[in-house]
Amino acid sequence: MQAMSDMGGDDAHSPCWGMEAVFRRYYPKLCYYAFKIIDDKASAEDVVQDVFLRFQDRFPQFNSETALGSFLYLSVKNACLNILRHRAVEAKHEASVSFSSEDEAPFVENLIRAEVYGEIHQAIQSLPAGCRTVINLTYFDGLKNEEIANRLQVSVNTVKTQKQRGLQLLRLRLAPDAFFLLLTVLGA
Repeated sequence: MQAMSDMGGDDAHSPCWGMEAVFRRYYPKLCYYAFKIIDDKASAEDVVQDVFLRFQDRFPQFNSETALGSFLYLSVKNACLNILRHRAVEAKHEASVSFSSEDEAPFVENLIRAEVYGEIHQAIQSLPAGCRTVINLTYFDGLKNEEIANRLQVSVNTVKTQKQRGLQLLRLRLAPDAFFLLLTVLGA
């Protein structure tokens, strides 16, 4: 261990730490120590320089090189831990707001599906009243032809005709992909 007089101290009881001597002695060791914690050479050097700048006026208060070294190592360690905590917060925030293309796929799929459903809904709403009613009762309410006939007080053949006519009109009004989706969703 280096004697205090080599560090610029006058005697054992009132050392006068020379900032330059302390810096030359500890800077490389502290940079290595910081690098091992935060794994970034430039950040490690910044941390050590910040520690020296923040605490340079406190160096004369130390009575031994051991106390000064312990103080510097502890200060560097704490500064590095603060950086690691900050990185963790940034990573957590970034993960919560960033989306990869895989994350975005369901959003795009749902957007397309919503647009197609909107197109299907508009096409159904544009059907003549009888066809629209039969299509809605059949595919959205899940009623059978006989139940629809009873509810509307018409024959089962009228229900079948309205349903067939409604599907034909939808085929003409919808894009082929939308009509296929309609048939898939409705189970027609």
